[in-house]
Amino acid sequence: MRRKSRLLTGALALLAAILVPVIADYTQKPEAIDTVAESVSTQAIIESPEATPVPEEDPTEGVYTFLQGPKSWGEKRPWSGVWGKTMIDGGSFGGFGCGLCCMANIYSTITPYECSPLDMYEYAQKNTDYWSGAIEWGYMEEAMEKLGFTCELRTKPKSYKEFRNEIESSPAAVLLVSSSEDDSYWQNTPGHYVTSLLYNRENDMIFLGDSGNPDHNRHWIELKTIYKALKTASRYQYMTVLAYSEEGNQWKKNGIEHKWAGKTEQ
Repeated sequence: MRRKSRLLTGALALLAAILVPVIADYTQKPEAIDTVAESVSTQAIIESPEATPVPEEDPTEGVYTFLQGPKSWGEKRPWSGVWGKTMIDGGSFGGFGCGLCCMANIYSTITPYECSPLDMYEYAQKNTDYWSGAIEWGYMEEAMEKLGFTCELRTKPKSYKEFRNEIESSPAAVLLVSSSEDDSYWQNTPGHYVTSLLYNRENDMIFLGDSGNPDHNRHWIELKTIYKALKTASRYQYMTVLAYSEEGNQWKKNGIEHKWAGKTEQ
């Protein structure tokens, strides 16, 4: 009987020796789990701080849209310059310079260089057979190709969809509009070159460079508005820019020396 008692006592002691560490470990686990969870949570907060909203970049900031006329320059409107009141070869640049403004817009926007419309006038005179007055399509294309651009002169397609696809595939285009075709946007305009930039397929609109009207310049308008106003009496209605080659740029004009009002209100 005494032996059984000793055996029972020994068994109880052995059981206690086994259970006590287990119980102790079990009772500590919730605290350990909470500690680990807290550590992970803190680490996640440190590694993943609340995101700071990044303001969207305005795609129009790097786009050049020169104005051509004397009134704009007299009021020191942004994008106007001394060329607006310059008389050249018996004519006023403000009266004929819209095509040269378009060319300067494209050159200064797409290339890493910068020129004024008057710079472009001088370049076209020296590098093509262009003399003065409203620049003809052929001289425009020739000058632009010597500036590193691949261009294509086009006539108005019967399908608006085709026209839209051509504009969408071009980083820029020069277009000839006339109020005799459609006067919903341009009035008293027998023929006028404008620049198409930044086509947006989502809303079917383009960012307009209109050198002849400060109230039109730098506005988003429906591409269909231009399509309806394309001057069909002209040999060509528009010129698309397909590519630019730095190696093909024979000018690399960097900077505007002529007086101008700058890009924004002073």
